[in-house]
Amino acid sequence: MSERVAAIVKSLRKEVPDCLASGVVDMSTGMLLTYDTTDSHPSEVLDLLAGATLDLFQGRTVTMIEDIFKERRGISSAEHYFQEILVNSSNLTHLFIRNNRNEDVVAVVVCPKSVNIGMLFAATRRVIKEHDGF
Repeated sequence: MSERVAAIVKSLRKEVPDCLASGVVDMSTGMLLTYDTTDSHPSEVLDLLAGATLDLFQGRTVTMIEDIFKERRGISSAEHYFQEILVNSSNLTHLFIRNNRNEDVVAVVVCPKSVNIGMLFAATRRVIKEHDGF
């Protein structure tokens, strides 16, 4: 799997418009599996990325919201409801997308805030699909 993860990270950096960084987080272990970036970042920040990703997708309040949505819609599956999350900071846009095959694995793409959001989603989804859900 490590070769596949490394390949998708490199493809995301190469093919997503204006991509500054990409990475893959394993939420089951709380680890950033690999990343590729144009900049150097303190290791503390990179370590926190995995925890922040876990909170975004599976934090206590998020899980409660998912459970309410499932109950109201009559969905009994254990599948997570939230699959993609877009976060804008002061200068950057961060896109988090769950793996199609393993919901505990999330791809992260970071671009300048000026990125075309439609192109960001389209290119990221295309790369993930080309890598067969990595």
